Amino acid sequence: DMLEYIRRHVVDEVFVHLSSQTNLPINKIIKELEVMGVTVDLNINVFEMEIPVQREIERIGNYYTVSFSPKIHSFKQIFFKRVMDIVGAIVGLLITGIVTVFLAPALLIESPGPLFFSQVRVGKNGRRFKIYKFRSMYMDAEERKKELMARNEMNGLMFKMQDDPRITKVGKFIRKTSIDELPQFINVLRGDMSIVGPRPHMLQHTEQYSKLINKYMVRHLIKPGITGWAQVTGYRGETHSLSQMEGRVRRDIWYLENWSLLLDIRIIFMTVWNALRQDENAY
Repeated sequence: DMLEYIRRHVVDEVFVHLSSQTNLPINKIIKELEVMGVTVDLNINVFEMEIPVQREIERIGNYYTVSFSPKIHSFKQIFFKRVMDIVGAIVGLLITGIVTVFLAPALLIESPGPLFFSQVRVGKNGRRFKIYKFRSMYMDAEERKKELMARNEMNGLMFKMQDDPRITKVGKFIRKTSIDELPQFINVLRGDMSIVGPRPHMLQHTEQYSKLINKYMVRHLIKPGITGWAQVTGYRGETHSLSQMEGRVRRDIWYLENWSLLLDIRIIFMTVWNALRQDENAY
């Protein structure tokens, strides 16, 4: 007699709290209440799990679901960031073309071989893509790495050594000035990367650090970037310890939580300024 009771009394809202196994025609009851102008709250906590507020109800096929998507940016924010990436990538590729005219002869004379270097990295939500750089090492770098492992300064997580003999003279210059990163504007235009975001890591490094650092995978919620907040605040390039990588991850997460177009513009200007100063530790 619920519907009859509502017709005879003042009822603003109805809370429906029933088991998922009930035989009552809940769908029919809700529709009748809506027609009567009554607000209906249906308990969906049938799995005895806490559902935080501000979740979205979505439809997948014939099923209604509660979305637990970790959305931290609105569609509008993502749209304008992509527009900025496309415009920035076009400008960046024009600069890359001019630089290539002068860089290519010097690089290829010192070390004949491909002008560009590609490597598989981990992007948004674990997507794999090839990142592009100007080649800064000799062609036999991987073979020589085995001979130099005893001088590794990275405790097995990465390979780094002072005055790495595998890096060419031109390579040292383009690494110091970040010119080697310019071809990544191709990745930005393709949509693999953004101009600003957490730097993408190699597959093996992602696997290792995801087990060692809490919330490491959070940094994959957005596209990786050519530069980022961590890079302009002292965490550029290789890290020498696990604690340094933890510091980088903390800054990446801070960027995710505080992102804005103005912050991106600030990071871009800081990156250019530090590159002009050729400050290896500042960007």
